[in-house]
Amino acid sequence: MLTLLNLLSAVALLVWGTHIVRTGILRVYGSNLRHVIGQNMSRRWLAFIAGILVTAMVQSSNATAMLVTSFVGQGLMALTPALATMLGADVGTALMARVLTLDLSWLSPLLIFLGVIFFLTRKQTRAGQLGRVGIGLGLIILALQLIVEAADPITHAHGVKVLFASLTGDILLDALIGALFAMISYSSLAAVLLTATLAGAGVISLPVAIGLVIGANIGSGVLAFLSTSMQNAAGRQVALGSLLYKVIGLLLIIPVLGPLVHWMDKLNYRPQGLVIGFHLLYNTIRCLALLPSVGPMARLCAWLLPERPETTGQTKPRHLDPAALATPSLALANAAREILRMGDLIDNMLEAMLDVLRGKQTAVTQEVRRLGDDVEVLCSAIKLYLAQMPREDLSEQDSRRWAEIIELAINLKLASDLIERMLRKVQQQKTSLQRSFSEVGLEELAGLHHQLIANLRLGLSVFLSSDKESARQLLREKRRFRAQERRLAHAHVSRLQRKIVQSIETSSLHLELIADMKRLNSLFCGSAYVVLETVETSALATDEIADIPHSP
Repeated sequence: MLTLLNLLSAVALLVWGTHIVRTGILRVYGSNLRHVIGQNMSRRWLAFIAGILVTAMVQSSNATAMLVTSFVGQGLMALTPALATMLGADVGTALMARVLTLDLSWLSPLLIFLGVIFFLTRKQTRAGQLGRVGIGLGLIILALQLIVEAADPITHAHGVKVLFASLTGDILLDALIGALFAMISYSSLAAVLLTATLAGAGVISLPVAIGLVIGANIGSGVLAFLSTSMQNAAGRQVALGSLLYKVIGLLLIIPVLGPLVHWMDKLNYRPQGLVIGFHLLYNTIRCLALLPSVGPMARLCAWLLPERPETTGQTKPRHLDPAALATPSLALANAAREILRMGDLIDNMLEAMLDVLRGKQTAVTQEVRRLGDDVEVLCSAIKLYLAQMPREDLSEQDSRRWAEIIELAINLKLASDLIERMLRKVQQQKTSLQRSFSEVGLEELAGLHHQLIANLRLGLSVFLSSDKESARQLLREKRRFRAQERRLAHAHVSRLQRKIVQSIETSSLHLELIADMKRLNSLFCGSAYVVLETVETSALATDEIADIPHSP
């Protein structure tokens, strides 16, 4: 019992080591990996090579599958190159299995020792995260040694011999068990390494080991497909195509498996090396042979899992990929893209408000209400998404970006509510009281409104680029807006003194709209302070505070 527990704990350590390496690499190089996968993938060979490289770095084809399916689901990558990338990922995981079976026992303590030092002393830096990767690699090598040691006494246990004796080399049964191994360990790489170790220890025969390896491939495909169950059809099509390719590989090798195993038995190599070599050769030949068929496979997957039209008119988040939460830079970039979508919705609401002011619409339409609801949905989704991020692992820069995104999401939601209230005020004035603005007053409000839209767009640009010169320009525009707001308020009072009837009737609404636009402008310009955060910004803020008592 203790021996079996040691073996299971060694397998768990292997899985944990691959998880640490994968998450560490994604946290340090996540954005670069996405750039490698997402850019210049029009050629299937480039996509194939990118899949190999990325999987070799993260040591998990499942991690590559998450990246690729999220890209396709967000419309950033076509299905055909995505399938080519997944074929490359299968070759990449086979290459890493070969590397990890080399005699690296001397490397394990060194990697763990140096990794712990870097991770504990410089945790929030790139060097600290690379130390985390070193710890994971050291644990993987150590786990493989422990698996070998734990498997040795198992070979002498009668019950274990009976258990594995039930696997007689039936390819379908062995493939099923191998798929279960991969799903339980959540890694085809871990399942293949365990199979190779058991074969080297004589626990299982070579035909059984070959079947388990083929099944581990299928198991990883099932895992990828299950992990995309919450994604849209486009993301699931990638996982389906990868799974179908693995099943096709099984069907193609069944007729030649017997002669192939018989030939491998005659080779003067250790069983462990034969298993790893078969895994690498099988995946390479299978993927290269099937690479030309990615186009037809993409069409088949699109036919099997067609896109379904939205049943509701409500906007849904497009870029909040849960798989990116373990990589702060990627998750923050996804949230920033949704912020820009919120900004576009606010822009549309402001355009609708101008139509109402000019009398082109006599009421707050259902479309405006829908836009407000969409802003609320995106704001809630962004907050919940960022709340799931492990903030203790965020660097100082990522922590500031996290707070900036949350603050801007809240500001845009407040702006949406304020615009709806402004539209209701105008609606009541025009429909219930049958009053309208004077021609001069309307043009003044329209000019202030145009300036407001320009500041919204500039504020979103500052948020996205973090350019200091643009941030200074935004603060200058904010001060210019406040000066314009005071000038227009004084001009309105002058019209009241001249007893212009329309100005008298709409005076309260006119001044309220000006004050509301000033609040909107402040919400739109908040991102400038986050970018600058200097004495210069503090001085500007002090000047603005001094200006407040002079506002009417």
